[in-house]
Amino acid sequence: MSNQTMNAQAAKRLRQVRWYQEPRWQRLGGLLALALLLAMVTGVQGTNSDPFYAIKENLTGVGLWVYVGIALLIWVAREFFSEPVKQAGATAKQAKGTLVDGPLGQIKQLLAGQPRLRWALMAAVAALAVWGPMGLDRYWQTVLVDQVMIFVLVAIGLNVVIGWAGMLDLGFIAFFAIGAYSAAYWTGALPVAPPIELNNFAVIPLAVITCLVAGLLLGAPTLRLRGDYLAIVTLGFHEIVYLTAKNLNDVTGGTSGVKVDRWEIGGYEFRIVDQMPFYWVLLAFAAITVFLFVRLEHSKVGRAWTAVREDEIAAASTGVDTVRYKLMAFAIGASTSGLAGVAYASKVGYINSENFVILLSILVLAYVIFGGMGSLPGVIFGAAFLVWLPEFLRDYVDPKDRHMYLGALLVIMMIYRPQGVIPSKRRQRELKMAETGSAEAEAEATGTGGKHS
Repeated sequence: MSNQTMNAQAAKRLRQVRWYQEPRWQRLGGLLALALLLAMVTGVQGTNSDPFYAIKENLTGVGLWVYVGIALLIWVAREFFSEPVKQAGATAKQAKGTLVDGPLGQIKQLLAGQPRLRWALMAAVAALAVWGPMGLDRYWQTVLVDQVMIFVLVAIGLNVVIGWAGMLDLGFIAFFAIGAYSAAYWTGALPVAPPIELNNFAVIPLAVITCLVAGLLLGAPTLRLRGDYLAIVTLGFHEIVYLTAKNLNDVTGGTSGVKVDRWEIGGYEFRIVDQMPFYWVLLAFAAITVFLFVRLEHSKVGRAWTAVREDEIAAASTGVDTVRYKLMAFAIGASTSGLAGVAYASKVGYINSENFVILLSILVLAYVIFGGMGSLPGVIFGAAFLVWLPEFLRDYVDPKDRHMYLGALLVIMMIYRPQGVIPSKRRQRELKMAETGSAEAEAEATGTGGKHS
């Protein structure tokens, strides 16, 4: 046998793919490893007396086999049924146009041609939003008021900064804290006395103006920055506000906190035992804010924000005062967060510095991204759903593990639907154009390569 033949056989053996190197079996190994990880994470926890107790229990319990079974089902579906599913998806995609022109299109045409029917549908949704929560038990009413409605307001404000103006803000909850401490200051709850004590409901305009000014003060020296640099500055701003509230005990009460008076309107004092009056006021605030922001989105200011978000250099070259409009976005978003801060302090009746940690800023950012940046319905849904989800899991998941499930949901969302649950039409169009452009570029590169080969 010649050396050339031996070399060819050796090269063939090197190129040979072993069974464990095939993608099919690598995917199986990855799924089984994930099943093992989930069994350990969701199983019992270890003890100080026996560090291996959790390993022994979780690797011999029923939970491991349940996860292994699920992993095997996913693997079988992926390896042996993916082609029929792809063909069915392609068929459904081709039939989408027929579906839109069919029943769905007829429904849209009916609503467009019948304004009374459209208004009746909107009235039914409004009535459900107003009176529907009365059927919930007290715990879920508390969750709805103390968490869902508050963070919906904060997320709406952050959507202006991130979704419309395209500025990454990692410290947005700082304005929420400023609004809460403004309510505490003007009602005389802080150790320092205000020049005049006000009713907690009358504090709202002052707190909104305070947060608006704070947004201007933060933005004026920093908004010439872009991207990661701006994000780091906003993160630092949050830490300044948080550490100031934590360390100035003689001014803010520090970690000991202060008691804040609850709202009082026309002699009626809001009581903690009755959640619905708080809910109705917050719902009115949210409705007014959404109405104003919808008008703002389609105004000259909203179009300028869109131009800044798409390409700041191009916007500036066409005469858009980018710094001015970015300052407006920061100030308007901050004022909305300040309103939410006043509502939170007044509802809970007690605040301290630990109510405004950096985790809240990250969570609010996740709400906006999950729902759909730039989409008001998406942001409202994202905030409501992701605030409700950990409370729903409280009877099934250890409190320390709730955010792990939230993180897993966000990872899955970013992989399969990066535009969000209810994306804006503009963002949908952008992603579709990006995908089309990538496909065309890849096809062109493949064709060019074929010609040169």
